[in-house]
This record gives sequence, structure tokens and C-alpha cells, in this order.
Amino acid sequence: MIIERLFISPESGTPQYECERIVLERGKGIVGDRNFGLSKYPGQNLTLVEAEEIERFCTKQGRATDLSITRRNLVTRGIRLNDLVNTEFTIGNVRLRGVELCEPCATLGRALSNESLSAAAVVKHWVGHGGLRVDVLSDGEIARGADIVLAQAE
Repeated sequence: MIIERLFISPESGTPQYECERIVLERGKGIVGDRNFGLSKYPGQNLTLVEAEEIERFCTKQGRATDLSITRRNLVTRGIRLNDLVNTEFTIGNVRLRGVELCEPCATLGRALSNESLSAAAVVKHWVGHGGLRVDVLSDGEIARGADIVLAQAE
């Protein structure tokens, strides 16, 4: 259960870029990301998605695998993110809490649609597979390859 890729986008609508490590602040998210400090809804500042789900989508659509296509911040491998809703866990030295599933939106649908796949079909594909929104509970850093560790029950 690891972090395979890390992405941020400094401004809304700009391309994401890949990072080797990111710095997070409690309650604010990723330093330098477009959503840093926003709090319109819980889990807004950090999103995760499973590499396996991206690969499944790309294979099904006959397209080259691109782990950045969902515009989520962290791409994981080896863990089912849906199981982390209402669960605390750590990545690197950052404590996190799964808030809710990161369901697909029309923007994702439009971004991944093409002549043979409508935006609505894209959204339908990603429902229940779009990742996880999390709250950042402590300051710290996350690096590529960091382990995801579930909190121990007391």
C-alpha cells in the first residue's frame, strides 16, 4: 500500500505537474496547490485515486495509461480507497482521515470523453471508483513511494 504518484496544480484550470514530495498543512492541504486553504466542504484539500482504477479505465478505452488523468493529488497502489471512508491513516508522517468518496464530475467526464465515449459514459464508469477525499489532520510531508498505514484500533 504505497503512494505511486503525487500531483499538484498551482491554479485552477492549469495543468497538474508531478512532484517527488509534497508539504501539507493541517486543515489546509497541499502547500502550493490550487485548493490550499479552501474549506467549502470537507475533504476539499486532498484527493486520492487508485492506480489500478486508472489502468482499468485506460485499458478498457484502449488508451495509453496516464496516471494523471483524474486530476487527483495522490495515486495509490495496493489499497481499496473506498474502505477508508471515516477511517484515519497516515502517509509518510501526515495523519489523514477519509471523508467521502471522490465521485466524478462533469469536468472529468468532458476531459476524458472522445468521439466514441460520451462525457456521461465517463462519469458513469467512474462512479464508485473515483477515489477518496480526505482531511489533513497534521502537518508534514508525503514523498513518492511512501507507505499508507491504517490507524490501529484502540
